[in-house]
Amino acid sequence: MAKKSLGRNVEYSITGNKLTIEIDLSKDFGPSGSGKTIIVASTGGNKDVGDVKLGLNAYRYAEARPEKKAAKK
Repeated sequence: MAKKSLGRNVEYSITGNKLTIEIDLSKDFGPSGSGKTIIVASTGGNKDVGDVKLGLNAYRYAEARPEKKAAKK
């Protein structure tokens, strides 16, 4: 089966019973609504893929996140 688009920067193909998803990690679509992350790919909600539903969001943090401190006992 040829690749099909499934949203922003998400392509997929189905071969037999295998679903293959492809995302170009070099792309981005700007900051999320909160500004904490940069959107890399999204299906824009749940989509039909064959006989299943798929919802996908790929993102990276806009800035390096500080290490979490261990909880005090």
